[in-house]
This record gives sequence, structure tokens and C-alpha cells, in this order.
Amino acid sequence: MLFRTTEHVVKTDRHHTFYLARGAVDAPLLIFVHGWPELSISWRHQLPCFGDLGFRAIAPDMRGYGRSSVYKRHEDYALVESVNDMIELLDTLGREKAIWVGHDWGSPVVWTLASHHPQRCHGVANLCVPYFPRGFAPEMLLPLVDRSIYPADQYPAGQWEYQLFYQENFDKARAAFEANVANTVKAMFRKGSAGGKGKPSRTAQVRRDGGWFGRAGQAPDLPMDTDVLTDEDFNTYVDALTRNGFFGPCSWYMNHGRNLELAAGAVNGGVIEMPVLFLHGEYDYTCETVTSRLAEPMRQHCRNLTEVIVRSGHWMAQEKPIAVNAALVKWVAAQFPNLWG
Repeated sequence: MLFRTTEHVVKTDRHHTFYLARGAVDAPLLIFVHGWPELSISWRHQLPCFGDLGFRAIAPDMRGYGRSSVYKRHEDYALVESVNDMIELLDTLGREKAIWVGHDWGSPVVWTLASHHPQRCHGVANLCVPYFPRGFAPEMLLPLVDRSIYPADQYPAGQWEYQLFYQENFDKARAAFEANVANTVKAMFRKGSAGGKGKPSRTAQVRRDGGWFGRAGQAPDLPMDTDVLTDEDFNTYVDALTRNGFFGPCSWYMNHGRNLELAAGAVNGGVIEMPVLFLHGEYDYTCETVTSRLAEPMRQHCRNLTEVIVRSGHWMAQEKPIAVNAALVKWVAAQFPNLWG
């Protein structure tokens, strides 16, 4: 039986979560968690696949995005708040557990669910951003920087320079994205290329250049990358990010201290016993996990880890949906045969 994708809102006293859903209401649950600066539609290629394969596939707009609640304080975008949003979503759906899939900032949300609430997870899968048991923050990332690509005298924080720029120049960073949202979307959502291997990521230049787009103060007018977006996808992103602005999305980067405190409360010493899938982006040069040491903490703390390399850039689920879906389907079939009704 084929289904259509439907729209829903979960309302609690503390938060409203909009989400897309596909598949039978009582089917085993997969929840897809997006990152910066995305939306539930970032999983538009995954929802039909899993909804039509016999699962209930759900993708929420995370806080600060789309049609979910937007807040005015940085601290409202700490990981603990988004994790609680997801627990509330699961509770409202009347479910004890889900398979969780994350990307970008959605990955730390999913890793935190696995490390702090394992009883609410069948297993977890993440794209691009690996597990850091002590917390996803520059303090934990800097010791893993590949100094053959990022000499310390030129790139003190390696590819993570952009994260420090948010902390030092938040209003300037936000203003550059908001100056021309359409151009921002076109500039950000671009496919990966093998040509960037062994070279510094553009994120390493942000502090040196005085912003994501340097002196221009706004994104250049590039042609849309149709290997990642259609006109409809582009318009949806632009409308949502214009309506809500970038305060919420960028505030996710303003809670490193709070997120480190949260990580310290992981159960089982931060060791994850459940099935875990990690998809490496071969051409993702910020989250470079194929040749660098960035994935080492994940390998040390995940006891049932499957790794797959996808030849894509950072926007993997949108750029290479067939490869992503194939890896997810194979992993779910192997690890959760009882869920595949």
C-alpha cells in the first residue's frame, strides 16, 4: 500500500512541534531529525521510502525552524531542549521507542537520545556528524583537527573556526545570512566535490574573512544547485528562513557550555550498546571523517557500529538519496528484522 505524506502538529505546554509523516499510523517508527539550516523537508526523499516499506516515518521541524516554536533566547536552543522536544513527540505519539536518524545538528540530538535515553531508542543512525561522548563543542573537536591541512598558526580552530565566529560575532553572522535569504540558500545547499580533498574547508576561513561571505556581508548570487534542490524545495526553505530568520538556527551554536554539561550526564559512561549506523560524507570537508581522527571517539564508544561511506558532500540525504536510503534499509533489515513487519 502506498501512502501520502501528511502534516501534523504536536502541542504541549512547553513547545509546539510541526512534523511530516508517511506510512501507517501504527507501524514501527523512524524519526528523522534535521540540522542547520534545514527543515523537515530535508528528509523528503527518505519519508516515502520508509513509509511505503512498512514504517511510520516522521520528520519534525526542529525548534527555531519552519512551523515549530521559535524562541528569543540563546539558551532555548541548548541540546537538552531539543532532546526534550523529541521525547515529548514520542510520548504524544504513544510510543516507547523509535529508530532515530539525524544529520548535522540533528546528529547531536540523536546521539544524546542514545546516550541519555537508550530506553527510548531501538537504534540510531547519523549522517556526517559522529559521536562525541564528552559533547559536540569546539573544546572536544580541536584535539582531533588534522594539522597537516589546518596548521595551528593559520587555523587555530581548524575547520571549526566558524563555530567560534558565532560566539564572537553572533549578530554579524546572523545578519549576513538574513541580508538575502534566497542567495544564502543557493550558496549553502551545494553538492560535494572530490576536488576539495586535502584542502581547508570553507568553514575554516570564516573568522579570518570576517564572516561567511567576507566583506560582502551577504551571500553571492549563485545558480541553484539542482542536484540538491528543486524550485519547490528552494522556495520552501526561503519562505521558512525569511519568516523565522536565523536567530534560532544560529543560536544552536551558542550553547557549547550547556551542551558539555548535558553530555557529562550520559548513562553507561557514554558507551552506546544499541545498533548504530554512521554514514560518512566522502566530500564533506568540515565533518571530515574518512581520513581524519574525527570518528575515533565514536568507534571507541559504540559497541555495535556499522559504517558506510557515501560519495556526497554535507547535504547527503538530499544530494545522494538513493545511496542514503539503501544504507539505511540494509542496516534496518539486518539489525531490526522483528520490526520489519
